[in-house]
Amino acid sequence: MRLVSVVGTRPQLIKAAALLPAIRARHEDVFVDTGQHGDEAMAGAFFGELGLPRPDHSLGIGGGGQGEQTARMLAALEPILLSERPDAVVVYGDTNSTLAGALAAAKVGLPVAHVEAGLRSFDRSMPEEVNRVVADHLSTWLFAPTPTAVANLAAEGIRDGVTLVGDVLQDLAARTAAEVADPAVLIGIEAALRGESAGLRLRPGGYVLATVHRAANRDLTALRAWADLLGALARDRRPVVLPLHPGTLAAVGAAGIKLAPDVHVVGPVGYRTSLALQMHSAAVVTDSGGVQREASWLGVPCLILRDVTEWTEAVAESGGLMVVVGLDAERAQAELARLAPPDDAERIAVDRAAWLDLEPAGAAEAIAEALDSGTPIHRRPEAIGR
Repeated sequence: MRLVSVVGTRPQLIKAAALLPAIRARHEDVFVDTGQHGDEAMAGAFFGELGLPRPDHSLGIGGGGQGEQTARMLAALEPILLSERPDAVVVYGDTNSTLAGALAAAKVGLPVAHVEAGLRSFDRSMPEEVNRVVADHLSTWLFAPTPTAVANLAAEGIRDGVTLVGDVLQDLAARTAAEVADPAVLIGIEAALRGESAGLRLRPGGYVLATVHRAANRDLTALRAWADLLGALARDRRPVVLPLHPGTLAAVGAAGIKLAPDVHVVGPVGYRTSLALQMHSAAVVTDSGGVQREASWLGVPCLILRDVTEWTEAVAESGGLMVVVGLDAERAQAELARLAPPDDAERIAVDRAAWLDLEPAGAAEAIAEALDSGTPIHRRPEAIGR
């Protein structure tokens, strides 16, 4: 098959790094980067680190409101699809790039393959929830990462084309985890980050890793709440390391919010560094779906800065290591004290890394194999080239 793969954000670059080798071993692929990440330097580093091919089309569409950004992507994607004439369009996850890719394909009569189909937070106030629901209902191939995702699709009347494949991110994490399991990896990371945050010290179990990037956590009330929450968790001997998304950093600056001294803000880090920082931390505090899953595979305590999560199975099967705390600082403090008591945090972190044996999910091969079935009946060739 001839495919067009549409990505646009850092998590999608990671997923594509896991999936594209398997796809390109069987199919022809045209790689499109919408630019939703909004940071070409960050994206460039990821292409190099993850071994991703350079995009065949780079659209450079970052910034703007939800509707404006999606509309610009639609306008840019349609002529690419008409020119490239693929058999199908592959989209990932739940971003505006996902929605635009699915809509553009549907408008010109192309079938859609949705990687990470069926996830639901059941909160339609989240732009991501709207994006994933629409993408699923436009898709011909729906690659579900969990049994719950399959059940969610069935509840919405979607059964045809649904395949339970597992999580492509687990495939990549399994390949990378062994490379960063030695705590000595923190020495190089500390040296690299010290230029951005003087005095930062990284020791196994001696810091908390935080990530915040969701749109819902960029309004003024939310900004103040999670800044206070991270300040409440941070200590001189247990700092919070916060690789901050450029959009979130801009929102913090515009709001005039000052983070606590022991919250060390650094720029976005690469995939390998992110996985290492998670593995050797006392705990992770995040609103990221990808980081939630990675923490669950690594066995790292995870406090989720949202009121709901679409990764319900990860939470339910974590044995209490993953907790939805929202922006409740008092609850976050209590859960961190329970999950990573200071006197035991180093031992727990060292043992966790030493005993980790993460197996791949096999999702990438399962997706590539499912696409071998060829062109589905939903395709309308007469629509191409209109």
